[in-house]
Amino acid sequence: MPQTSSASPVAAAAAAATSSRRWWTLTAVAIAQLMVVLDATVVNIALPAAQADLGFSNGDRQWVITAYSLAFGSLLLLGGRLSDLIGRKRAFIIGLIGFALASALGGAADSFGLLVAARALQGAFGALLAPTALAVLTTTFTIPKERARAFGVFGAIAGAGGAVGLLLGGFLTERLDWRWNLYINVFIAIIAIIGAVIFVSSPKREGPRPKLDVPGTILVSGALFTLVYGFSNAETDGWDSPATWGMLAASVVLLVAFVFWQRRAAHPLLPLSIVLDRNRGAAYASVLIAGAGMFGIFLFVTYYLQASLGYSPIQTGLSFLPMIGMLVLAAQLSTNIFVPRFGPKVMVPFGMLLGVTGMLLLTRLTLDSTYAADVLPALMVLGFAMGSIMPASMQTATLGVDRQFAGVASAMVNTSQQVGGSIGTALLNTLAATAATDFVASNLPASPEVLADAAVHSYSTAYFWGAGFFLVGAILSALLFRRRGHGVSLHNPEGSAPAAAEPVVAH
Repeated sequence: MPQTSSASPVAAAAAAATSSRRWWTLTAVAIAQLMVVLDATVVNIALPAAQADLGFSNGDRQWVITAYSLAFGSLLLLGGRLSDLIGRKRAFIIGLIGFALASALGGAADSFGLLVAARALQGAFGALLAPTALAVLTTTFTIPKERARAFGVFGAIAGAGGAVGLLLGGFLTERLDWRWNLYINVFIAIIAIIGAVIFVSSPKREGPRPKLDVPGTILVSGALFTLVYGFSNAETDGWDSPATWGMLAASVVLLVAFVFWQRRAAHPLLPLSIVLDRNRGAAYASVLIAGAGMFGIFLFVTYYLQASLGYSPIQTGLSFLPMIGMLVLAAQLSTNIFVPRFGPKVMVPFGMLLGVTGMLLLTRLTLDSTYAADVLPALMVLGFAMGSIMPASMQTATLGVDRQFAGVASAMVNTSQQVGGSIGTALLNTLAATAATDFVASNLPASPEVLADAAVHSYSTAYFWGAGFFLVGAILSALLFRRRGHGVSLHNPEGSAPAAAEPVVAH
């Protein structure tokens, strides 16, 4: 008995230290995730200044964005699997260092070609970093209550990162220089690297090291590259472009070939049982649809505030802060109270329906609308919507996956969000452009007033279709998610126990 009583305080202290270490791990992971997510929008605001400085054309400027999205989207599943093979901690630190160096290269670029190359490198290292960050979270937090809290924070960052990027990009471009939109990543990465070295655990691997599925990697990377390129090309060259449909057709062929190969591969890149589980499949679909709808918010509300209401970049960024606040609030309420009580089958459709409401509110905007009365309520509703959708979906997407496949399962979350963003950007831009052209044709002559009205009309069209995306998401998620208590399948590749079934630590 004396030994037991004397050991209890020691055991309690050790447990407290382990718990504290987990939360510091979350801090490092959250910083890295924020850097990757905000980089998708922070550069957008810097583009006009970069174009004036480096002298590239309007036709070329899209490649500053596209180079990042192509590398990031096409290499995500490879990055996730590499984190499974070489260890989470090592992959996390390599991703951070590479992203920082690529950002420094882009900030120092003295030519358009070097800037585009740096952006592609950012995308490649981001494809390693993003799924690894989520995999570290998945394998670190296995206690349900702590896991809910951690995914609440992570989901809030995933949803709010784009708006934070707009705010940060506006401030850095106006107050410093466009190059600081890239240099800032170096300082963020250094903080995350220090945190990773100190707090992310790296246990010894048990059993033989699995092999990389090279044919599967080539097939899926090619499929994702052609998919993202096809939608990016539709945005710039239109849907009647042969290159657009050629790339999309090639993507379908490569995806079908990838699925057939995964059924027979000895060491599959993405075991099909991961995505065929109803709950995980519903989670991936929800992230994709929410990503497509969200681009209607950031892209067209930004245009509306700056072009129609005359806001500066900093004012535009500040305008999104209430939305971020609502998103963070909803994420914490959702993961700590509502998801444990109601499950994703209730919370995700609820968030999708809020998304429909917020988008429909935006369709009411006119040239005479005001921020406080018209824009703010819609943004707050949309913030609460995303805070209800993302944490529940991201937590469910990685629940019950064997830890040796946690990286590639996490990569599917990022892939879904990236593909959703590409689809949303291409479709909504095309619909908006068509609506603007039709409006001008119906209201000739094309005076400045008519053109201004046409722009607002085009944004409203995009919001209306964005509401349609969220409505489809509400229906699909309500049908696909299992009822609470009927969780994810625990049948995992190679018959291993699921990650959520036993405490594990990050690689």
